[in-house]
Parts: sequence; C-alpha cells; structure tokens
Amino acid sequence: MYYYEVWVRSNKYKGNSALTYHSRSRLAPGQIVSVPLRHETVTAVVIDRVDQPEIKTKAVEAISPLPPLPQSTLKLMRWLQAFYPAPVGVITQQFIPANLMHNKQTLAPIVKNLPPPTAPPPLTDEQAAALKQMTAYDTYLLHGRTGSGKTRLYQELAKAELKKGRSALILTPEISLTPQLENEFKSSFSDKVVVMHSSLTSKQRAERWAQVIARDAPLVLIGPRSIIFSPLKDIGLIVIDEAHEPAYKQEQAPYYVTSRVAAYLRDIQNAKLVLGSATPLVDDYFLALTRKKPIIKLTHLARETNQEQVKVKIIDAHDRSLFGRSSYLSSVLVAALEKTLSNGEQALLYLNRRGTARIIICGICDWQARCPRCDLALTYHGDTHILRCHVCGFISPAPTTCPKCNNPSVKYLSVGTKAIVSEVARLFPQANIARFDSDSPKAERLEQRYADIKSGKIDILIGTQLLAKGLDLPKLTLVGVVLADTSLQLPDYSVNERTYQLLTQVIGRVGRGHLAGEAIVQTYNPKARSITCAVTNDWDTFYKAEIAERKAFNYPPFTHLLKLTLARANPKNAERAATLLKTSLPKTVHIDGPAPSFHEKQANKYRWQLVIKSERRSTLVDIINHLPSGVSWDIDPYNLM
Repeated sequence: MYYYEVWVRSNKYKGNSALTYHSRSRLAPGQIVSVPLRHETVTAVVIDRVDQPEIKTKAVEAISPLPPLPQSTLKLMRWLQAFYPAPVGVITQQFIPANLMHNKQTLAPIVKNLPPPTAPPPLTDEQAAALKQMTAYDTYLLHGRTGSGKTRLYQELAKAELKKGRSALILTPEISLTPQLENEFKSSFSDKVVVMHSSLTSKQRAERWAQVIARDAPLVLIGPRSIIFSPLKDIGLIVIDEAHEPAYKQEQAPYYVTSRVAAYLRDIQNAKLVLGSATPLVDDYFLALTRKKPIIKLTHLARETNQEQVKVKIIDAHDRSLFGRSSYLSSVLVAALEKTLSNGEQALLYLNRRGTARIIICGICDWQARCPRCDLALTYHGDTHILRCHVCGFISPAPTTCPKCNNPSVKYLSVGTKAIVSEVARLFPQANIARFDSDSPKAERLEQRYADIKSGKIDILIGTQLLAKGLDLPKLTLVGVVLADTSLQLPDYSVNERTYQLLTQVIGRVGRGHLAGEAIVQTYNPKARSITCAVTNDWDTFYKAEIAERKAFNYPPFTHLLKLTLARANPKNAERAATLLKTSLPKTVHIDGPAPSFHEKQANKYRWQLVIKSERRSTLVDIINHLPSGVSWDIDPYNLM
C-alpha cells in the first residue's frame, strides 16, 4: 500500500494543507486522480508520496490515463498558494479543468485540415531592430504605439522558440480578442496553435487541456489569463499582450496578478517574458526603469501608408450650443457620422462601462468634487444627499452651488451605452448598429460577430472598453468618445492612468494604415492631463506627472496594498466590525479607513473596507494568514473600489 498527499479540486475544501490518501498502485507526483471528499468524488493532484500516517485514510478511486502534471506546474501551484494565499481546493481549480475525470477526452489532433502556413508580411526596419534587441534579457517591456505591429514581433519570437522545440504562451486580456490572434498565428503556425478560454464548453476545455498535456511537440497556446496555469511542459516564451488591462487581475480568490505569475513561471521555465502595450502600466514602466530591464519602443505604423495622421478634435461638453441635434452627441460628431456612413465606412462610439457612476462637476467652471485627504473623486449618495470618499471615509454635504464660482450649476451626470444606441438609431434609422458590452447576449458578443465587424457589415459599433482593445478594423475611420470623463470621476488612485489608457487605445483603433482616421473626444475636462496627453500621444509627460503623484500620496509602485472587506447585515455592524479589526492589525503598517466600500450594499449585505499600505509585501501576506473568518481580502489590487 502506498500513501500520497494530494491537492483536491473543490472549493468545498477550505483547508490550506494537502490531504492524505492510499493507493495500491504507485503514483507519480502530478498524477491526476479521483478521490472521495465527504460525500462526493472529486478530482485531485498527487503532490508527494509520504509514510503511512497514524490516521485512517481513504483510497484513491480512479487514476487518469493522462500524463502527470509537469514538475514546473507543481512548483507554480505551491508558489501561487504562498504568494496569493487561498485554500488548496481553490488553488487546484486554477490548474485542472472541471469534469476532467468524467469526460472521455479524445487525443485526436487539436485541429484538422488547416491550410499550410503562409509567410507573414516582412518585418519593417523598426520591427527588425526591435527583434535584435530581444535576445540578451529574460524580460522585455514592448512599448509600441497602436498599429505598430507588436503581434508581428510575437510571431517571430514564437517561431524562434518553436525551432528550439519550446512552446509559447500568448495571453490576451479578453476572449473577444482571441479570434484575431488565432487567425494571425494559425496563418503562420497552422496546427501548432491551440486556443483555450471559458467560452468553450466544459467538455471542449477538458479535451483541449488533455491534448495539451499529452502532446510532446511544441505548441502556441492562445487565451486569457487562465492559460498561464496550462500544463505545457517546456515554455520558451510568455507574451502578455495589452499588458495594461485590468482583466489580468483575478477578482476572486486567489487574487493574482497575471504578470507576477508569469514572472515566476519565466524563472522556473527559463523562458522569455514580453509585456506588450501601447499604454504600459505605470508600475511596470517604473520597475523596468529601476531594474534596468529593456524598454523597446515602436513608434511607427507597421503598414506603409501615405494617409494623414489621425485628426483628433476635442469637444468641450460645457458648451451646450454644440449639442443642437442630440443631448449626447455633439453636432460635430453627428456630422462626422453622416459623412462616414455616406462613404460606406465604419464608425465606433465609445463610452466607458463605468459611466453609470455619478459625476459631480460644475457646469460652468472646472470644479470637481474631490477628497481633500486622498485627492480622489467623491461619490454622490442620493439617499442621504452626501458626498463620500470610499477610501478614507471623508464626508461632505452635497453642494447646491459650486464652491469655486458660486453658481447653482452643479451637475450629476450619468449615461450608458443603451441610451446611446437609442439615440443613434433615432438619428440614423437606416444604419446597421450593434452594441458590445458586458450586457450583450452570448450570440451578440464581440468574438461571435468578429467576422461581421471586420468586414464592415456593421456600420456603427457602440460599446465599452471591449471595443478599445487591440482590434484592427480595416473599414473603421471614425471614433467618437461620448464622454471621456467617466473614469476620471471614480474614487480611486488609478483613474488618471486608466483614462489615459482607454483614450489612447480607443483613438488607436483608427489611423492604423488602412484609411484616414478621425477621432472626436467629448469631455467636460478638456484640459485634464490624462486627456490632453492621450490626445497628443504624449506618454513621457503623462508618466512623469503620474509617478510623481503616486510618490507624493504613497501609492504603488512605492508601496504594497491590501484591501480588507467585511460584510454585515446593517451598516453599523459593518462599521463596528471594521473598526475592531483595525485595532488588531500591526502598528507597523499604514491603514486607511474604515470606510464604506464603493458598492456599499451587495446581496443585502453592507460592506466596509480597510486599505493597508506596507513597504514589505510579506507583512501583508502575514496579515492575510492571520485574518479571522468573515474577512475577505485582495492583495495587489488594481483599484481600491
């Protein structure tokens, strides 16, 4: 009889340690098995062989015919639990697909009857020079403007690794971007390309996962952040495309940041890591500079073109005389839409998905309601008619007149994508209009309609940040930003960065070397730094100002953050519990709060939070490991809402 420690794949197991089972067969570390857990059978991974314990053990019920997980994957599992503490059952779920032991996986070829690979376009001089620089280091920040051909470099880097017999991971922030990447990589690598994501059925995911673990030949694996935990045996390249995107942060346990996981995987696989973006994270850029990692820049379009640069117009939304035909769309934007449609071209109207958050501004001057302690946007609460900071707890009565110019012109603004669709349909009843946001039904999602979008069958695209990411649409000539201020008003330290990123990315959907492009940006803050820098594509000015503010207010990358949240049946109990928790925390850390969470009431529970800052991340991990039950946490959060 043999005895083994295993990690079970079940969120019902809340423990942080392995469980011990016995087997009559010898098992290898990484072997996938089925074991009994309470009153059900669950999938598990063998971690190590151990001596017979003093306690009574249960038997392994079934052994998968699939090969064991690679040793590198087992190392990553252990590291993930230590770096982003979470129960064993939750950690194992990241690495093993659901119903793996219940599906009869086929190990047939992953794809069939694909055309042979075709030669990609030749590298531009700038791309060739960049490629030569990407040889001596393990990590590269690829800072390439939109349309500069970052994907073309990824292809060359993947090709070099495949020649060595090593695989490549190509990560994308959204499932909607996988069709475009899949098409480009399959044209070069044919049946060596595998795509995995959550929109596949459970059976499809299990089958593709099984094919990956059973295959010895190198692969190019494409998908969202979850593929970082795939069982590839020998990884030579890890690419995080659009590396600035918040989608790379897991918003439930384990609360990992994909780039940090990728950095550890890079080390244990001796791989090359590339962070690609037109708008790098301020944290990543700062770390690259301080650690002397190469920052490789692409400043020219990949396509040779004689077209003019993108023309960008800023519309001051304070001037309501510019909105004669629509409350939401300026006359300039309406006229541009008319011209685009008459030319048989395509337009995109963008509105941040968080546009439902209240914006508190003066309709005459440039005053905005902001916290004097945190320099973050205040949130309006209509039930109590107060303004509140959701980081430090500052409270102020909602003003009826502007504190700066004394005019009774304070505005509380809100508009969503559905309202824009209705307005555009009224103005252009003959146009083919499609909306893309998180509310879109599955059949109408971006990835399902990608072919129609790229071909130009859809005249006007209306949506959220889904449309701002990585799309290359040949017939798109007009981008209209309905309201550039929505993210600026959110109560968080990263709002300037997010606004700059989103505006730069959405403007970058036009002027990519296909046709001449135009962007019209409507804003109540035409002089805001994040807006002016995005419109002029001035990264250096934006970065220098933003990093100075981060340092002044002690935000990342100058400190590590931990957000603790408590939920109770009423707000007084939630506040009391948060206050009590604060008194139990180490005196060596800085604590903001307690304060209500941005979305204070969820599922009939009131949520209050504490924000902890520390120069030592290990101190925050130690706090997590000693938290009482009933406290949820998020370490390395992208935002504090």
